[in-house]
Amino acid sequence: MKKIVFLALFVASGLTLQSCGGEKKDSTEKAEDLNEKKEDANTAMVDDDDSEFAVKAASGGMFEVEAGKLAQEKGASQAVKDFGAMMAQDHSKANGELKSIAELKNIAIPSTVGADMQKHLDELAKVSGTEFDKKYVDMMVDDHEDDIKAFTKESEEGKDAELKAFAAKTATVVKGHLEKITTIQKNMK
Repeated sequence: MKKIVFLALFVASGLTLQSCGGEKKDSTEKAEDLNEKKEDANTAMVDDDDSEFAVKAASGGMFEVEAGKLAQEKGASQAVKDFGAMMAQDHSKANGELKSIAELKNIAIPSTVGADMQKHLDELAKVSGTEFDKKYVDMMVDDHEDDIKAFTKESEEGKDAELKAFAAKTATVVKGHLEKITTIQKNMK
């Protein structure tokens, strides 16, 4: 009986220490950690920079899909609703392509958007109408400008051929998105 009580206390103390030992990681951080472990164990099939790009692109792509769905629901203008629909469709397709490459290359990618992107989704969910349109459009302009830089860099400097090709193809699509959303932004003023 004493052994069982001792064992129970030992397990409980271990769980307590584990729960106090750091913040809860989001899906993006978990994927990055897993890829780093693969790199450290020499089991990674791609360069660290390539896997980091894949993680960020996957999280960003999921964000675009979810934000696009919100735009279709909460947007005031038809242009914002249509852009949101295009985001959901185009980024769902790109996410599927990236997921296939990640599986082939043994890259861990997140299953949900990262905490920082979730904050943006939460902000968008709190507003609607013209207030939503302004916040969403501004967010999409900034996001697509950042995406173009990241996808262009990967297409030029990436070491994995499939990820480079994916980045180059997707950068072209993202540039088209940026042109459309900046036009919407100009027409709103």
